[in-house]
Amino acid sequence: MKGFDPELFTGYASRVGHGGALGIRYQDHGPDWVELALPYQDRFVGVIETGVIASGPIISLMDMALSMAIWVKLDRFRQQATLDMRVDYLRAATPGEPIIGRGECYAVTRSVAFVRGLAHQGEPADPVAHVAASFMFTKW
Repeated sequence: MKGFDPELFTGYASRVGHGGALGIRYQDHGPDWVELALPYQDRFVGVIETGVIASGPIISLMDMALSMAIWVKLDRFRQQATLDMRVDYLRAATPGEPIIGRGECYAVTRSVAFVRGLAHQGEPADPVAHVAASFMFTKW
C-alpha cells in the first residue's frame, strides 16, 4: 500500500491517544481488512470475580480496526466519524488472553463506508463478538 500504512499508523497510535492508552497493536492487513490486537490487562476487567474484560475496550478495539479497514481500502487516510456500530457479543472473552479485532470494509459510497468484523482470541470460528458499522466521511 502506498498511501496508507496501517503498521506505521498503529505504531503511532499505540503511543498516543486512546489507542496508546489501551495498548492496541498492529497485527496484519490486506487490501480491505486490518487486524489489531488488544493485550489482556487487569485494568480492563469488568467483573473482578471472573476476570472477564469489560465491553468498552473491545468496542474501542473494533472501532479502530473498522476505521483502519476503510483507510486501507481507500489507500489513504480520510476523516470520518462512526455513524452506527452494532456489536453482538457471542461469548465472554477468556481471561488472560489477548483479543484480536479484525475489520473489513466491504463497500464505500461518496459519503459513507460500510464495514464488518469480529473480535476473537486466536480462533475466528469461535468469536467473542460480531460487529457491523457504518462511518460517515466528514470531509470530501
